[in-house]
Amino acid sequence: MPLENIRTKIDLIDQELLKLLTERAELVHEIGEIKRKEGLEIFAPDREEKLLRQLIDLNKKNKGRLPEKSIRAIFREIISAALALEQNLRIAYLGPAGSWTHQVAISRFGNSVLYLPEASTEDVFDRVEAQEADYGVLPIEHSTEGAVHHTLDHLVDSPLHIYSQILWHTETVLMSNGPKGSVDFIYGHPQVIAQCRKWLAQNFPEAELREAPSTSQAAAFASEHPNSAALGTALGAELQGLKIIAPSIDDSSSQARFIVLGRRTAPSTGNDNTILMVTTRDKMGALMDILEAFVKHGINVRQIENRPVPGDDDASHHHVRFFLEVAGHFHDPALTKALNEVNKDGSTVKVLGSYPASSWME
Repeated sequence: MPLENIRTKIDLIDQELLKLLTERAELVHEIGEIKRKEGLEIFAPDREEKLLRQLIDLNKKNKGRLPEKSIRAIFREIISAALALEQNLRIAYLGPAGSWTHQVAISRFGNSVLYLPEASTEDVFDRVEAQEADYGVLPIEHSTEGAVHHTLDHLVDSPLHIYSQILWHTETVLMSNGPKGSVDFIYGHPQVIAQCRKWLAQNFPEAELREAPSTSQAAAFASEHPNSAALGTALGAELQGLKIIAPSIDDSSSQARFIVLGRRTAPSTGNDNTILMVTTRDKMGALMDILEAFVKHGINVRQIENRPVPGDDDASHHHVRFFLEVAGHFHDPALTKALNEVNKDGSTVKVLGSYPASSWME
């Protein structure tokens, strides 16, 4: 088929796509009106993942050319535009702009909503509590550093809940405002430099490594200084107008987990996880007593973290605080029974959030 004929067919398909997207937008608007009247959450992570999974499976069945990553990216923006139609969503995140948390937030909410960069974990909590943001996005765990205790500690006293989680494979890129062969200096956060040191030694043995307070600041430095590059996110490169000269540094890949913070907990989907805080007397077998209650009711305890109880200075009444991630929703009968047993044993339990279980994202 001649090139111009193919382009004409593509133009007609694009026009049909726009017509269908307009029809979809009208239906989304109706849904938004119903949700507002009934006081329902605008953001429904379980519904979104179900939709994406159906589309990915259909694409495989039809032997479509688009990979899963592309389908997710395309429909993420369609869903993002729909969220913006339903309500002008405001998403607070741990900044600055171009940070990993910013990139992860966009992966979940798309580019059509308003993003509010915050300087600290506390500021994200404050924004959502004051209803100046609809949701907040924060890191809660990293494969090389473990739990992010700032996030856990703030959940203890906050009325907010974990509404959703995002599991993210992070890969560092190298960005520059010049060609690869002109790099004399490389900026990066100390932790990122440490992760990439072997690769840097092999590929840029003569470059001077310079520390920056954040990956976002490293990108800003690289944009201002000639013959320099920065380690950071693809989003950081885009925001600073830099060219990515190494799209994936081999030894920088890691896994991180982020939460979406909301004013309610998510409804049960049948495939959920729950994070709990259990405070109990610090005594022999305290943790075993807690775990036995979950085992008895067939609840899988997926993860355990312990933290000190602030102000607990009396040695005779010393307490310990455990954070548990368990399988199930706190409304599930089996989990409810397990929590009642833990409470009867003299411990106190706070549900920090139940949310749909999710898979790792690139």
